[in-house]
Amino acid sequence: MAASVCGPGVAAEGWEPLLSQGETAAAEEESRDVVETQDHYKSRWRSIWIMYLTMFLSSVGFSIVIMSVWPYLQKIDPTADASFLGWIIASYSIGQMVASPLFGLWSNYRPRREPLVISTAISVAANCLYAYVHIPHSHKKYYMLTARALVGFGAGNVAVVRSYIAGATSLTERTSAMANTSACQAIGFILGPVFQTCFTLIGEEGITWKLIRLQLNMYTAPVLFGALLGVINIILIFAIFREHQVDDLGRPFKSINFEGEESAVLDRDAEGTIDHVAVVAINVLFFVILFVFAVFETIATPLTMDMYSWTRKEAVFYNGIILSAVGIESVIVFMVVKTLAKKTGERAILHGGLVIVLVGFFILLPWGKTLPNIQWQEIKNNSIPRTVSTEMLMPFWGLQEMQPPSNHTVEPVGCPVSQSWCLNTPMIYLAQYISSDILIGLGYPVCNVMSYTLYSKILGPKPQGVYMGWLTASGSGARILGPVFVSQIYTHLGPRWAFSLICAIVVVSLLLLEIVYKRLIAFSVRYGRMQEETC
Repeated sequence: MAASVCGPGVAAEGWEPLLSQGETAAAEEESRDVVETQDHYKSRWRSIWIMYLTMFLSSVGFSIVIMSVWPYLQKIDPTADASFLGWIIASYSIGQMVASPLFGLWSNYRPRREPLVISTAISVAANCLYAYVHIPHSHKKYYMLTARALVGFGAGNVAVVRSYIAGATSLTERTSAMANTSACQAIGFILGPVFQTCFTLIGEEGITWKLIRLQLNMYTAPVLFGALLGVINIILIFAIFREHQVDDLGRPFKSINFEGEESAVLDRDAEGTIDHVAVVAINVLFFVILFVFAVFETIATPLTMDMYSWTRKEAVFYNGIILSAVGIESVIVFMVVKTLAKKTGERAILHGGLVIVLVGFFILLPWGKTLPNIQWQEIKNNSIPRTVSTEMLMPFWGLQEMQPPSNHTVEPVGCPVSQSWCLNTPMIYLAQYISSDILIGLGYPVCNVMSYTLYSKILGPKPQGVYMGWLTASGSGARILGPVFVSQIYTHLGPRWAFSLICAIVVVSLLLLEIVYKRLIAFSVRYGRMQEETC
């Protein structure tokens, strides 16, 4: 750590608080009076808040159907298996990974409003397509795959969002703005299932609007709600969003995206001054963080249906409740970590978050001796009472309804005998599952926010569009591989292998963090050290 520096304006390494506003309020007020008008400042931050909303809605578009994709897929196309589920989940990220560099390139040469509106319109249309996948007579699972891929393609606008925020904030504002962006994204991922839970009250049948052949049920209502949010987002982009770009001191200047008159020219730092080892390390860590959370979201519904004999509707409803509680927990975490970062620093909090995630997946390993309910047993002998863990969540007079009728039209429940591991792998108790949810819900938002905060500090004043594109690709790759990985491993080898491998991946990421720990410092600190050494 540098004791002194030679260049002006280079701050000593301190622990900048998460979501902080940079300098003191008085200093910022003075700075704003000097470098920009109050109207410009307000317009700039209104536009940034629209970008926060766009990031949030992009995340909600992914997670709002996570809990219901599997039961809906089984309902409309019985030929689909758990392996195909992984590809449907991953198709979102494939679309996003393809679209991110395209929208990013577009935004480099044209006003950012154009790719933002077009990408959001694509997501709206894709959500409407998802609501109609029940209509074709065959290959319905491929229509669902296409719809989710197009929703992901529309979500490629996150690269535009991040590059805009990087260019529209001063150096003292940038870390806070990037952290806010990651917080909006994380909250969107976590709160999406909350909306899904609310729509389970509509039921599997719901209502049908015959004129336009629309089925409004617990599976289609969430995507139609997402389409409505997308339309609102487009309206807000037209009404409020304006192009702004400022230099490191917050002074406005004209860019190719701006259609009006601004001033000055930004002095760009040389690319070689950035610590690319630290950049690559954060990309790898960010990949792992999103990978394990994608696994967590993907496996929730199949795991609970196999272990606790939940029906499709019960799995969506109860997992929605659990993840709603996790969402509330995460909001609290964002508030607490803001204070904690002042004392311990981002690197230490990132380390602690990864340890918490590791413990969460370790708890999910099967430890008991009781085997899960086998699906073929219930089909062959429907006279056996169905006793499952959800009985603890229901009043005793409701247990009668949970017993299957004496015919074979009941939805088969339990661990399917086609998964050979069901015959010899102990069940994961409900207490294990809920404890794991709590820990992962605590560790994920911490890791997500700290990754963005550190990444923003490492990049410093340099325009961050290209680098944020890399980070987007890293996260998209994780969301591609995570669902495919867990669906394949879980289906063929079971939860013991799946969660053991996840634990091993998190351990490797912790080792990487230890190796590069001292390099994960702010650009200004590193630049100050380099000047101090040559003075």
